[in-house]
Amino acid sequence: MDEVAAAIADPTRRAILEMLRDGPLPAGEIAARFPVSRPAVSRHLRVLRESGLVRDELVGRQRLYRLDADRFAELAGWLALFTRPRGWEHRLDALETEVYRARRERRVDPVEEKRTA
Repeated sequence: MDEVAAAIADPTRRAILEMLRDGPLPAGEIAARFPVSRPAVSRHLRVLRESGLVRDELVGRQRLYRLDADRFAELAGWLALFTRPRGWEHRLDALETEVYRARRERRVDPVEEKRTA
């Protein structure tokens, strides 16, 4: 998890990951989208590859990079600990559910109403 967090700490690497979300891209096309040198982008790709967030494959003379989103699972699970309702928030969510359920039960079905009349 620490490797993944360190890899996504850099805005350039996050931008690369966003690009790869739509599908694999060749290294040259990735590098062309940044105002930094190709070797700099290559270093970013190496960090992403070593963290397991991207995989590379040699296709002809091009190196294609693709996202491996499974590596986000552990980090996403840990981050979710901070976004799940806790304490009063959880209780208020449960209360809201009960209020909606009670409202639904109070509504009278028109077919049922005709039978009782």
